[in-house]
Amino acid sequence: MTTPVDPIAIAVSVSRVLEALGIVHTIGGSIASSFAGEPRSTAGIDFVVALEESDVASLVSRLSTEFYVDDLALRRAVRERSTANVIHHATQLKVDLFVAGGTPLDWQQLQRRQKITLGPGQTLHVHPPEDILLQKLRWYREGGGVSDRQWRDIIGIVRVQGPRLDRDYLTLNAPVLRVGDLLARALSEA
Repeated sequence: MTTPVDPIAIAVSVSRVLEALGIVHTIGGSIASSFAGEPRSTAGIDFVVALEESDVASLVSRLSTEFYVDDLALRRAVRERSTANVIHHATQLKVDLFVAGGTPLDWQQLQRRQKITLGPGQTLHVHPPEDILLQKLRWYREGGGVSDRQWRDIIGIVRVQGPRLDRDYLTLNAPVLRVGDLLARALSEA
């Protein structure tokens, strides 16, 4: 019998560990996209983390009770400013930890993160709508521009956020990720 998957509860669990260790983080991916646009299910959770080598042992120790954690993969991700994942034991849900510094906007995203209160004692820090939109555009481009799911997320964010989107911020930062053309397309289609 498998445990039902509650990605938000798992995200809160990881976030609490990161908070306790003083590791600044923000959630991107489909969770942030669902808060900013149209909700949808997810097959994983994406965190951007300001993780340093000195944090790895404590993080592994704190997560190991609930998650499969590969110490060496985390250390490699810190060195290379790339990604490593942890797997939730009970549900097998994958949590990707993107070490800040892998993309030009990671540090901005960490500074701009928004705190979402889900209930008593349950909060998450998530990418603001503009940052998740830029990331979704980047992932769409890196995936060859063929993912209907990514494009639906992009259009959903633009439609739901409408005039609240900081278009100056988007226009300034889209070229940094080489997605200016995709941003223009998304804004015109929505």
